Amino acid sequence: GMYVLSTYGAGCMVDTVMQISAGDPVLISVAVNKNNYTNEMIKKNKKFAISILDMDVDANIIKTFGFNSSRDMNKFAKVDTIEVDGIEVIKNCIGYMTCEVVNIIDADTHTLFIGKMVGADKFNYKKQMTYNYYQENKDDILKIELENGKTFYVCTICGYVYKGEELPEDFVCPICFASRELFEKKMK
Repeated sequence: GMYVLSTYGAGCMVDTVMQISAGDPVLISVAVNKNNYTNEMIKKNKKFAISILDMDVDANIIKTFGFNSSRDMNKFAKVDTIEVDGIEVIKNCIGYMTCEVVNIIDADTHTLFIGKMVGADKFNYKKQMTYNYYQENKDDILKIELENGKTFYVCTICGYVYKGEELPEDFVCPICFASRELFEKKMK
């Protein structure tokens, strides 16, 4: 699925959320790139929220939380949210879960946060956006505006678009830190 992961002072897009226990307590895991500011803030705050995105999500939510850093801007300023347990959650989504961190696991380029679910609510019964659907339809979802006849490169991991005729040899995605090899060349 596609989710907005948030904590006090930060938020980002993620696609790696999983329930790992159904008992008491319910445990949820989420993987976050170590270079992501949200990673740093979850370690500091010891809690996080996951907003579950639907197929009709406003593309500006994906653009804001997927293609910007919370270091540089308040991502929540222009998004309709509610505060739950001190964390902003997206109001226009299927629902959310709030979690307290119970374990942190180093996983090479990512950190795996395991949280005890302490709250949840469902706002609607819409169909959830899957990662596969997003990947197959991201140009339409994001309405990428490019000039006809121009070359661009799209990150196959997060969908970031680099506009230019050539991708620099040492280029790394500024959003997900994918290497140059993970970009697909396209022309409009």
